Amino acid sequence: MLEKINTPEDVKNLNLQEKKQLAEDIRKYILEVVSQNGGHLASNLGVVELTIALHSVFNEPVDKIVWDVGHQTYVHKILTGRKEELKNIRKLGGIAGFPKTKESAYDCFNTGHSSTSISAALGMARARDLKGENNSVVAVIGDGALTGGMAIEALNDAGFSKCKMTVILNDNEMSISPNIGGLNMFLSKLRTKKLYTKSNISGKKIIGKIPVFGKPIVKIVQRLKRSVKQLIIPKMFFEDIGFTYLGPVDGHNIEQLENILKLSKQVDTPVLIHVLTKKGKGYKIAEENPDKFHATGPFDLKTGKPKKAKGLDYSKVFGNKLVEMAEKNDKIVAITASMKDGTGLTKFQKQFSKRFFDIGIAEQHAITLAAGMATQGLIPFVPIYSSFYQRAYDQVIHDIAIQKLHVIMCVDRAGIVGADGETHQGLLDMAFFRLVPNLIIMAPKDFKELEDMLEFAVKIEKPVVIRYPRGGEDKDINFETHNKIEFGKAEVLKEFNKDISSDEKNKNEQCIDEKNNQNIKNQIVNKGQECAQKNVLIIAIGKMVARAMKIAEQEEKKGNNVCVVNSRFLKPLDRNKILQLLKESNEVITIEDGTIINGLGTAIKEIIAEENLANIEIKTQAYPDDFIQHGSVEQLESMYLGGIHG
Repeated sequence: MLEKINTPEDVKNLNLQEKKQLAEDIRKYILEVVSQNGGHLASNLGVVELTIALHSVFNEPVDKIVWDVGHQTYVHKILTGRKEELKNIRKLGGIAGFPKTKESAYDCFNTGHSSTSISAALGMARARDLKGENNSVVAVIGDGALTGGMAIEALNDAGFSKCKMTVILNDNEMSISPNIGGLNMFLSKLRTKKLYTKSNISGKKIIGKIPVFGKPIVKIVQRLKRSVKQLIIPKMFFEDIGFTYLGPVDGHNIEQLENILKLSKQVDTPVLIHVLTKKGKGYKIAEENPDKFHATGPFDLKTGKPKKAKGLDYSKVFGNKLVEMAEKNDKIVAITASMKDGTGLTKFQKQFSKRFFDIGIAEQHAITLAAGMATQGLIPFVPIYSSFYQRAYDQVIHDIAIQKLHVIMCVDRAGIVGADGETHQGLLDMAFFRLVPNLIIMAPKDFKELEDMLEFAVKIEKPVVIRYPRGGEDKDINFETHNKIEFGKAEVLKEFNKDISSDEKNKNEQCIDEKNNQNIKNQIVNKGQECAQKNVLIIAIGKMVARAMKIAEQEEKKGNNVCVVNSRFLKPLDRNKILQLLKESNEVITIEDGTIINGLGTAIKEIIAEENLANIEIKTQAYPDDFIQHGSVEQLESMYLGGIHG
């Protein structure tokens, strides 16, 4: 059946049985692709029937469907003409794993982070009304994303405004980790009220079919039903804030889904449809382990086991070290925003359940919660992905930095993360954290240094940011030296082995001046051979220290004298040591896995400018001031860091 589908119109032309067959074909196709390439699996298997029903009832791209988070849009991409392209999803040059407006007219809004869909859809609905148009607007949001403050704000606004729109609550009882919190408990109560749902839907179906009087009667029933409903459902949050609540409905029953979606189009006020789905539907192994198959690498379809064994990574090292420290210090607590497994806290939760707090998808709350704990003498660790720390920037400034509270903010997935692309690359954290007074910013060169930094962070009683990458250490470099971490001090891994004479330095400076002169640049292609030996200072931070050691080898082969510095601290920078080395250098190379704006390179350039150091050639290896596409980490590092960005 799948080979017949190229557009949503093709879906509309299918009968119910054909749609059921299509659902089976789509699941097989997604399993085949993801098992080979990796990607988001469980969430996509769970929305197959829902997506088919949406494309059967609504008329995209005139009607707008906004997918929250967006990692569950593989089915949507298949049904909107990107079936073949799915084979290269999340690969360099292939389609994105999330909705992209530049990719298709059927993708009406870019998403990648949670809790944004209702706000965006409401904006589209209000624009529609102002323009006098008559299209439908739908937001699809998961129960996990609904805990995000932005989603609640949007629900409040939409309900109060009475703006016509539909919210699909895709309730699979999971975000990435199992959902928690009061809202999840409320939804659990709703899940049990299937008797009410069935009578509610069938009654509206029957009444709505009555000619002329159908819609008015539906509205009357909506106004009168509340008193009866309160006897069945303890508290109807959604209707209390202005939504018409429909559901729960079986998210794997195409016929029921289509009926309730058609019903929602008849209501002139905001509608919330509560849809029950199962993550990993149709693949037993994923159904039983939805968290492990949320995002997966290539795996064996028969066993579900990854094709490539996972080794030790920074997140696991963090988690193991935190447990070790917590055994000795009962003030240590851990907070996660529904990312227990991803941030390495599973072991901590098992061993210290009373000191572990999963607050759902609520990064802002996580930071201020940590601040409150810190005022009472606890030492909170808050591991959050770099791209998600963006969501809590105000709280970092207002609630932690101003008060100088001892909160340790662990920035996981810092730098390039690869296939998830623009919305998930962790390239901005150094730039925006560096702006904030009172913060201490560190990055480890390897696992051992991460452990040392965690120990150090506990002792200094200041607000600390520790950033580390996704994945493991650089296997090509083995750091044997791990000097004691001292506040604001860099680590010199490779010293200049000799000084160059003043005559040589002057000759070198002249050569550098010539290279920087654009008028004669083409005339000195081979001039470098006439230059004296250079003192090349390489300053790197975090995982890029390994890259610095490799570049040092290349520079030494050119006959240059090389010094390598592991900055360790971005803030405070070891200004005195770096200034000393700058005065001894002819050329400086800075290396960082962040944006070229306001990171390590910028900090070094500021020192050079402030000290009026002349005739120093400085080059910065960093990512450009842009949003970086999806692709493997290796491909993106080679593409963007292979050359020198000045």
